[in-house]
Amino acid sequence: MRGIYFFYFFYYLDPVQIMQFSQVYGQNQLKEKLINSVQEGRIAHAQLFFGPGGSGSLALALAYIQYVACLARSEMDSCGTCSSCRKISRLEHPDLHFVFPVNITKKISKDPMCDDFLPEWREFVLANPYFTDNQWYDFIGLANKQGLISKRESDAIIRKLSLKSFESDYKFMLVWLPEKMNASSANVLLKLIEEPPPKTLFLFVSENPGQLLITIASRLQHVRLAAIDDESMRLALQQRYQISGEASDDIVHLARGNLVEAAEMVRTSEENELNLERFISIMRFCWTRSYLEVNNWVEEMAGLGRENLKNFFNYALHLVRENFIMNLKNDKLNYMTQKEAEFASRFHPFINGNNVIRISEELTSAMADIQRNGYAKLVLFDMSLRLMKLIRSK
Repeated sequence: MRGIYFFYFFYYLDPVQIMQFSQVYGQNQLKEKLINSVQEGRIAHAQLFFGPGGSGSLALALAYIQYVACLARSEMDSCGTCSSCRKISRLEHPDLHFVFPVNITKKISKDPMCDDFLPEWREFVLANPYFTDNQWYDFIGLANKQGLISKRESDAIIRKLSLKSFESDYKFMLVWLPEKMNASSANVLLKLIEEPPPKTLFLFVSENPGQLLITIASRLQHVRLAAIDDESMRLALQQRYQISGEASDDIVHLARGNLVEAAEMVRTSEENELNLERFISIMRFCWTRSYLEVNNWVEEMAGLGRENLKNFFNYALHLVRENFIMNLKNDKLNYMTQKEAEFASRFHPFINGNNVIRISEELTSAMADIQRNGYAKLVLFDMSLRLMKLIRSK
């Protein structure tokens, strides 16, 4: 469900024009390089955009398409107001085609195609072009299935690109996650890349370029993004979420250039503060062996529900890892908020080489039991008794 929460979190933000270079966070050198290639008439007909998670490969590819198609582009960006820019900014330009992974859902129960999900695709991307494959799958209701790009999709690509362009000099084919293509589909695209229709621009946007067929990857011009720099991340947090100051510094440090992770931190910041207090409490009670307090903690935690308990365990595992790393006395290896770091400055000696693995195993085992519908009070109390012993290991 996290993907659905992600979408609605962004949906209610103030909308921004996302198809211009100025609205792509960071990547300034790449932007300049792409702009120069257009101005100098050196547009490679098949390109692969990729980079670390949350770096904005899709956003940059869309801004590039709009710049190529713009009727009044400047030396810095597309105009954003001409008829072409307006249509591309709505993902409705007749010469702009999309391919992305889909699968059977309650809505489409047989032979799903990208065109069946085009309204959902436009809605999701326009809400925010920084997202993961799982968030897209959750949004369209794939449940536990993975998205695929089928051979039928390649046949549709051939049909679409065989037509003359309607308005632009170019026909644009943007393939999101080409690594999800099956072998038959990939072979069809390989032939198109080798012998492209006139004035056709293929843009492949990948999260795992290493999974692409070598025969395809070797024929693409690579556009490698970097993680978003700190200054640009702060700008994104201020513009999109009105977050600045200490809270912004914490997120910038923890997100490590990943805007998707930063968005998740914004969404879960209140929950993480609660989980920090819960973690501090149980560790204190285990150290002092306060059985009554542990029992009260278990009673409270058991009422949170399975999903909230799962989030707590994941958060607790993060804190255990960070407290152990703090013993190495290398701040660059630690990724904590200021509140977490303040607690860890006193607590980290209690997470050491003698107990870190066992404590992590106990938390992981308890989370697995909860996911298997184990009786929460029994699972949590048993875990707490084991932590009482482990927390005193030196």
